[in-house]
Amino acid sequence: MTTTPGSPVFTLLPAWSAHEGAERVRTLFEATFGAPATGVWSAPGRVNLIGEHTDYNGGLCLPIALEHRCYAALSPRTDTLVRLVSAQGDGEVWEIDLADVSPGAVTGWGAYVAGVAWALREAGHDVTGFEGAVDSCVPFGAGLSSSASLEAAFAIAIDDIAGLGLGADDAGRSTLVAACVRAENEIAGAATGGMDQAASLRARDGYALALDCLDGSVHHEPFDPAGYELLVIDTRAPHELNDGQYASRRATCDAAAEVLGVATLREWLDAGTDLETSLAAALGRLVDDTTRRRVRHVLTEIDRTRAAFAAMQAGDWGTFGLLMDASHASLRDDYEVTVRELDLAVEAARTAGAIGARMTGGGFGGSAIALVPAGTSAAVATAVVGAFVAAGLREPAFLTSRAAGPAA
Repeated sequence: MTTTPGSPVFTLLPAWSAHEGAERVRTLFEATFGAPATGVWSAPGRVNLIGEHTDYNGGLCLPIALEHRCYAALSPRTDTLVRLVSAQGDGEVWEIDLADVSPGAVTGWGAYVAGVAWALREAGHDVTGFEGAVDSCVPFGAGLSSSASLEAAFAIAIDDIAGLGLGADDAGRSTLVAACVRAENEIAGAATGGMDQAASLRARDGYALALDCLDGSVHHEPFDPAGYELLVIDTRAPHELNDGQYASRRATCDAAAEVLGVATLREWLDAGTDLETSLAAALGRLVDDTTRRRVRHVLTEIDRTRAAFAAMQAGDWGTFGLLMDASHASLRDDYEVTVRELDLAVEAARTAGAIGARMTGGGFGGSAIALVPAGTSAAVATAVVGAFVAAGLREPAFLTSRAAGPAA
């Protein structure tokens, strides 16, 4: 808890040190399974700077990995049984035989973990069962990829204990990303794209990850916003991506792409001469107003992400901030994935001095980010808390982070 004299209290969520995270999960593992774990691995959460709901449309996005990580302690088994315990759970051991894992057959948080092992086995890799313990300082339900960090931590752990060697280079990590995406889509039942898992497994310490979701290629660009810092606002508004809203948006975009005769909306944009021409042509062929607005967001967001990347390379943070603002407006008005708490957090942060602010992640709750002048995070956080209190809303929490490294 942090206080500014005469102002509301705000909650800052710190990242654990690597030692603290490892000790937490080792202790949990040994207390649960009665023997030391073979090893400990971890993977970061993420914030997406810009490029939202573009990943499953073949678009562009620009995430950074957070210093906040999910830690996993594992030991292999000789059979195909998976037994798991979570510090965020009730202490009960969740278990399933990998032979029983299939789409629609697994329930509970362990689906994200067992799904990774299942996907690797489906891809032909020799993966046995294991015992695992997990603890995390990635805020749960905050839209900061707590599920992807869970998947990635176990993916890199399974890769290591099974001797697959996929974590050794970016091509292999792309295979692990694909396994995590299959786990989330097919076993856990959340129709997400691959941006979260790519950020957790393919990021680089100190760099933003410019991800092209059409071909899976990445470019690492230093993230050092001189004179500014990134404030993350966990609105604490409920955030679920498997409640049908996210899947509905994805289905609408897939149907629009089919009408336009392309596999993804990104391909429609790339086939045109410029954004204005491509957008006008697309909207002219789509008759449903909701579909038109969804497509308008996707095409303009891909274009904004290109412009934001150029602004980042040029160190033009003023332009970057304006693009963040425009992204949030599009997500609010055209994609309709913001909620009252997200809009208030963005508005309050801007009023308090942020040069740009937007929701981050899938929306429907979760977190917002604000690019604020260096040294002003506490003042902006205090102002946001004041706005929430005045509106009668639950107080948000906050975190700050530099661009951190990948799962290891």
